[in-house]
Amino acid sequence: MPDISTLVVFCAATLALLIVPGPAVLYIVTRSVSQGSSAGLISVLGVHVGSVVHVAAAALGISALLAASATAFTIVKYVGVAYLVWLGVRKLMRRSAEEHAVELRVHSKRRLFWEGVLVNVLNPKTAVFFVAFLPQFADPGAGPIGPQILVLGLLWIALGMISDGTYAMLSSALAGRLRGSARARRRLDVGSGVVYLGLAAWLTTEKA
Repeated sequence: MPDISTLVVFCAATLALLIVPGPAVLYIVTRSVSQGSSAGLISVLGVHVGSVVHVAAAALGISALLAASATAFTIVKYVGVAYLVWLGVRKLMRRSAEEHAVELRVHSKRRLFWEGVLVNVLNPKTAVFFVAFLPQFADPGAGPIGPQILVLGLLWIALGMISDGTYAMLSSALAGRLRGSARARRRLDVGSGVVYLGLAAWLTTEKA
């Protein structure tokens, strides 16, 4: 199992990444702006039920990969760093015109929940991200990889619910300002890109 120091570093890195707005955060913010904080929190719950699917898939898939080849596992870790770099550059290069307007249709609580699940489960980038990020903190010498990935994934989900719940509450409170604010979205993109690139650089240094 990961040791305490690894878990602390993982939590810090996870919190840094969770502030980066992605499709799930955009969905949560949209629902919170249009229907209030309760709708946003229901969306958060749905999103992270979807996260459970990705964590389980990552734990099973990465365990199978390590069983097949320790070299392949190492390659996946380095590809994960490259993926973080790509995400960072993409965020920095994105133009505000690419942003979509906030949709304001009202949905039932049941629909909000299941849409949240689908937003996460059906997003291939989420699956790739879990496979790219979680192995960076797994140590084959510390025991079976599957349980380590599972523990890291559950930690991610717990921290994600706190982070996304905060997004839901704040976006509900600031609904008027968030509608159509291209400048605010651009600032979030720049900050997100810096976080991705910084984490990728740190992980590369750790492996040296």
